[in-house]
Amino acid sequence: MIGRLNHVAIAVPDLEAASEQYRHALGAKVGAPQDEPDHGVTVVFIELPNTKIELLYPLGEDSPIKGFLDKNPSGGIHHVCYEVDDILAARDHLKATGARVLGSGEPKIGAHGKPVLFLHPKDFNGCLVELEQV
Repeated sequence: MIGRLNHVAIAVPDLEAASEQYRHALGAKVGAPQDEPDHGVTVVFIELPNTKIELLYPLGEDSPIKGFLDKNPSGGIHHVCYEVDDILAARDHLKATGARVLGSGEPKIGAHGKPVLFLHPKDFNGCLVELEQV
């Protein structure tokens, strides 16, 4: 059901410093920051030959990333994102197997302009999983 790894998301306490580290220390292609108000984050995508890294920074006081950084002040891996061909079929299959879909269960539009869903980390070995329809 799942396809390729789309990205690994890392919550960071300083978006500009993290972007510069990837740009200068690692020589990566770093995108511009983009606010995603529906998700409460500002994101920067790091382009790699085989996938992406998504840097996450809180957008507003109610951001889920703020809570994550309160618990992990240095930042850390927040989630992994896998591609799926049909997000509704994937959701229905996962729910039938007992996996919990976060939020209303209806896809939202993610940072790439495509439908996304998140799956409860307790159902996936402590890892928050994002699914993105390709």
